[in-house]
Amino acid sequence: MLGGTQFLTVAEVASLMRVSKMTVYRLVHSGELPAVRVGRSFRVHAKAVHDYLETSYFDAG
Repeated sequence: MLGGTQFLTVAEVASLMRVSKMTVYRLVHSGELPAVRVGRSFRVHAKAVHDYLETSYFDAG
């Protein structure tokens, strides 16, 4: 069912997006970035990060 899916840690998402871990936590807690709670930490599906970045794209032109 979940074979081949990739989940990222908050630190990995922050590094990928070039933001702080606190920013990622805010996005998770606000519901803007879906995450799964594993014990006391969160995991974010790689596709969720990609989808968030796609929908948040700002065209300055």
